[in-house]
This record gives sequence, C-alpha cells and structure tokens, in this order.
Amino acid sequence: MDNTENKINEVVLDDLLVVSSSPHIRSNETVSRIMLDVIIALVPTSIAAIYFFGLKALVLILSSVIAAVVAEALIQKAFKKEVTINDLSAVVTGLLLALNVPVSLPVWKLVVGSFFAIIVVKQFFGGLGSNFMNPALAARAVLMASFAKDMGKFTEPLTDMISMVTPLSGGPMPTYQQMLIGNMPGCIGEVSKIALLIGAAYLVFRKVISLRIPLIYIGTTFICVLGLGSGLEGSLQHILTGGLILGAFYMATDYASSPVNKKGQVVFAIGCGILTALIRIFGGYPEGVSFAIIIMNIFVPLIEKFTAPKTFGTGGAK
Repeated sequence: MDNTENKINEVVLDDLLVVSSSPHIRSNETVSRIMLDVIIALVPTSIAAIYFFGLKALVLILSSVIAAVVAEALIQKAFKKEVTINDLSAVVTGLLLALNVPVSLPVWKLVVGSFFAIIVVKQFFGGLGSNFMNPALAARAVLMASFAKDMGKFTEPLTDMISMVTPLSGGPMPTYQQMLIGNMPGCIGEVSKIALLIGAAYLVFRKVISLRIPLIYIGTTFICVLGLGSGLEGSLQHILTGGLILGAFYMATDYASSPVNKKGQVVFAIGCGILTALIRIFGGYPEGVSFAIIIMNIFVPLIEKFTAPKTFGTGGAK
C-alpha cells in the first residue's frame, strides 16, 4: 500500500464530511473499567469465601492476584512490550483462579498456576484479547493435572475438617438453603450461589455481560442431566452445587475466548452445557465446567466461521 495512504487517518471535505479509519462505532467503556466491574462483581463471593473458609482464603486470593500482576509485568518487560498491568486484566485472572481452587491448596502451587495463566495462556498468544481460551480455567486444568491430590482436598466450611468428598462426588447433599448460602465443601469461590448471583446481576446491570450465554449454558446442563436420569431434584442439585454458576456467568462470558455474534454464543453455550452434563454423568471427574468451557473455547473460531452474519452487499454468484 502507498505510504501516503497509510498516513491518511482523517480527511475533512468542505467542513462537512469526515472520513476516518475504523472503528467507526465508539464507546466510552475501557478495558480497565470493564475489568473493575468484574472485580466489583466478585467482591461478594470473595467475602463469602473468607467468611466460610477463613483467612487462608484471603491469603490465596491475595497471593494469586499479586502473582498474576507480577507475572504480567515481568513477561511484558522481557518481551520489551508496554507494561499494561493498569488495565486490571491480570487482577481478574488471578482472582478468578483463586476462586476456583480449594482452600487447602498450598499457596506456592497457586502462584505457579497464576504464572502459567498469564505467561503461557495469555502473553504467549499475544496478550489481552488474543488468548484462545480462558487463562484462569486453563491454569486450573493444569493444577488439576499436576496436583490432583491437593486439588481434590476440600475443607468443610467454618471448620478445619478436610474432606475428599463434595456433593457432586457422592458426599452428603446439603439443603437448598445451604447450597444458596454456601455452607458446603467446594472451591472457595463457587459455594455461595447468592453471592455469585448478586455479582452477576451487577454485571448485567452494567451491561458487561448479557444473560444469553449463562442462561443457555445453565439451562442446557439442566435439561441434559434431567434427560440422563438425574431426576428433577438431582438436576436442581447439579445447578446449585459445583462451579456451574461461577463458570457460566464469569468465565464462559470471557470476551476474548467466546463468540462475538449471537448465533455463535448460542451454539457455544449449548456446547458447554452438553459437555458439562456428559462429563458429570459419565466422566471420571465429578465436575465438568472447566473442561467444558476450555473445549468449547478451542472451537470458537470454527463456530464463528459458520455463524458469522454475511457482510452487507456480498453473496453468491449471480
């Protein structure tokens, strides 16, 4: 392209017509503002985590966030790129990862997970917006593969009792009140459904996310486990235990790793729901949310290829 054309960003004709380079639709939203909204939305479930699991939960959250921010600064300096920790995306990644682990996980192992999420999954693929899967979930999968025993140790809320059994893996099923409040074993950020839904309502109010992916994802999971013989009560328990609500509202909606167009989002959410149900019912691991979202993240380019709307003015040969 001619060098002169590269330099033309804006041409004013007769003081009436402005021709400028894309994007032509602009928004007052910034990355840091969106990330701050996500952080605010996760405050209720973080408080619930600290209440139910004690100061160790706070230590995990702070350690994961600090490690993620440090990892981002170090790798960007190493790559001689602009340090962008002020956009708060690393904070969100570290926070989400911390909320997806049991309180008994040693801090150093969580720090390893945070470094993996930022350096390998995010920065090695180009940084914010270029990662093809959710960094926090990818790091959680690596932690599960590397430290399976520690990732399978869950603490009873408000006690120091270690349990290897959660409701989804055959443990005692809590009451619906306990499921909603969060008084049950599990990862520190997934137990309190009320706290998660309060944060989700804030994100919807702020128009950071829409309800399309979360509701279709949760609804598909419910229908599938019901059809696979879990019964009405068992299907409700699948919704209110484990990490389904956390994953559906806070990670399946990740801008970088989920489809942009509406049809693609529907296909993506249905795929997440089907995979979650199949893994939970037939798989060897009782929780399927992380793997379901990661697998569907990989298929996003293919989904968008077949669901993207046609460009105006284009069509087949006459």
